[in-house]
Amino acid sequence: MWFKNLLVYRLTQDVPFDAEALEAALASKPARPCASQELATYGFVAPFGKGEDAPLVHLSQDFLLVAARKEERILPGSVVRDAVQEKIEEIESEQMRKVYKKERDQIKDEIIQAFLPRAFIRRSSTFAAIAPKQGLILVNSASAKRAEDLLSTLREVMGSLPVRPLSVKIAPSATLTDWVKTQKAAADFFVLDECELRDTHEDGGIVRCKRQDLTSDEIQLHLNTGKQVTQLALAWQDKLSFVLDDKMVIKRLRFEELLQDQAEEDGGEEALSQLDASFTLMMLTFGDFLPALFEALGGEEIPQGI
Repeated sequence: MWFKNLLVYRLTQDVPFDAEALEAALASKPARPCASQELATYGFVAPFGKGEDAPLVHLSQDFLLVAARKEERILPGSVVRDAVQEKIEEIESEQMRKVYKKERDQIKDEIIQAFLPRAFIRRSSTFAAIAPKQGLILVNSASAKRAEDLLSTLREVMGSLPVRPLSVKIAPSATLTDWVKTQKAAADFFVLDECELRDTHEDGGIVRCKRQDLTSDEIQLHLNTGKQVTQLALAWQDKLSFVLDDKMVIKRLRFEELLQDQAEEDGGEEALSQLDASFTLMMLTFGDFLPALFEALGGEEIPQGI
């Protein structure tokens, strides 16, 4: 149940998250298979378990976990283009006339409709944890588009969901650059061996370093010529490691074995109890980690008027 990526959203108003009311709201838009002529469907699924009685909201202590699933038919663009071009050439050859844009678009639509029932189906799930007391929603994704799909669908079924991406007062790239340049991060944070450096000019170069000593003269030379750290691998205490980028996206989140062993011990033998213990421990860890991270990055920015 450990999140692999993290996008953090701030609730801008107090929202009374009641598990039963939220369960009823999510049930109004359940995930379902694509019909033969549908490109995609989107709806909520049970975060734990697949049975009909499995709840759509998992509640543990004060934290709620929800999940949404997207099902889409995959039509490779090249296949559609080739079929459209073939049809156009056939019409132009047989009828001795030019096919213009409006008719091209119509042909494309007809071909897509004809191909849809035979298209491959891809399913993907996105999880989100809600921490009402902290005023946060945490989405297990590195893609802002996937996170917004979930949040907008949550807003649709709830009627209202006042959230915004959490931001900090100082540009993350400035802080990350300072940490690598001074070879010292904030308290409890440790710089690891991976980073991305970008030239600030529009057409500037990008340097990606992996398994590299970031205290080396080579890295310092890049920084001295004006490059900024836009992605940096970090560790926090002895509990987790991650990669942070300049847009506040937390990627490749990894919880250390100490936490995983504790969750396994807390969860006992049952699979559901194991998942619950992992989720609870993860959220309690985030409760300490995220405020420390925001503070290390200059403090959370609160837009005026909110």
